[in-house]
Amino acid sequence: MPQDRGTRTEWFMGSRFGMFIHWGLYAIPARGEWIRSQARITEEAYREYFDSFDPVDCDPREWARLAKKAGMKYAVLTAKHHDGFCLFDSALTDYKSTVTKAGRDFVAEYVEAFRAEGLEVGLYYSLIDWHHPDYPHYGDRHHPQRDDAAWQGHHHDFGRYLDYLHGQVKELCSNYGALSVLWFDFSYDGLSGEAWRATELVRMVRSLQPSVIIDNRLEASGESLGSIAEGESEEYAGDFASPEQIIPPEGVRDARGRPLPWEACVTMNNHWGYAAADHAWKPPRQLLRKLVECVSKGGNLILNVGPDARGRIPAESARTLEYVGSWLGDNGASIYECGASGFPKPEWGCFTRNGRKLYAHVFEPPIGSLALPGLGGGRIARMRLLKDGSEVRENDAWNTKIFPDHAFVNFGEPADFTFPLPDEDDTVIEIDLQEPAPPDE
Repeated sequence: MPQDRGTRTEWFMGSRFGMFIHWGLYAIPARGEWIRSQARITEEAYREYFDSFDPVDCDPREWARLAKKAGMKYAVLTAKHHDGFCLFDSALTDYKSTVTKAGRDFVAEYVEAFRAEGLEVGLYYSLIDWHHPDYPHYGDRHHPQRDDAAWQGHHHDFGRYLDYLHGQVKELCSNYGALSVLWFDFSYDGLSGEAWRATELVRMVRSLQPSVIIDNRLEASGESLGSIAEGESEEYAGDFASPEQIIPPEGVRDARGRPLPWEACVTMNNHWGYAAADHAWKPPRQLLRKLVECVSKGGNLILNVGPDARGRIPAESARTLEYVGSWLGDNGASIYECGASGFPKPEWGCFTRNGRKLYAHVFEPPIGSLALPGLGGGRIARMRLLKDGSEVRENDAWNTKIFPDHAFVNFGEPADFTFPLPDEDDTVIEIDLQEPAPPDE
């Protein structure tokens, strides 16, 4: 029997940090995963990348070890992206990695490697397919041949394409063991919901993978939430929302104000797939703090890597992941199993919370004592630095007495002096509260 959404997403909402892996033929032209659409590359011209695909340095075990070192708890790999190329051994097409020079089923290698590291495994599957002859060409918003008059008036048997789509999803759900996430991408224009035979698809998935969680893009995209945000959602609404390249200003709630599971999907530069000329790498400190921000708003962060044509994760990505992982090694208790605090966001950073444990993530050093808003009046039982367990004492410096609704701390003596933060990236104070967390957070 399929589980309810709350049960299915319990592990997900405790994990908080995952790895997205966008990889395929588009790593060879190295201009991002949308290059075939953007450059309007024909099927024949794109074929050269299929013919030369041979990622000799690809080792999913290295990817998995890096994800583990980064403190990630789950991963999602692009089993098929919009170009239609499959990284798995589908019986329904020859447009797959097992018949390239590589001769490998990368989905099989990936799930084995990541499970060996104790990580939850997920698969991304594009509802779009620019390779399949029955996927709309001329006039479609995204197809590479959308403006090619040779396709004008061509008859596409979309029902045959849907049979193919459903058949491949069934293969993924049947041939690779228990999956934790199915990440569909994406709906647009008239191609949404039942245009994909979405109820039938979801029922099939649930029959094969009762515990898998599904994103909301069978009826939505990064531009909308779909009916998951309504009080009564469709059967195919999904289990979590998927804001893209943005951190929701106040988290994600449904129309009744109830918090929803959500996951911000974010790139480290400006592309999902490998782009050799894209050096706009986000600073590691920024990404670390965005992880904290997501958790403080009740959400997850899935951070993307785009391996190159040889199958290697870029060095810049690896350095960022190791940096975040080092911080999580000391401060992971403030991220995993945590969520929104129920307190207003402080100006100096964020709060996260797990029951009676409140975590103050301090990004900006104070002038004098650090104010903990809403925590005055004896609400604090005990405080310590999470990184090393050292005591943090509540102080009552002379200049704090006019703010009785706040508690105050400092990182040195005297209590009214200004001191540098113990950790410039994010100093975490673990606070034991006198009362439990609000029930809806």
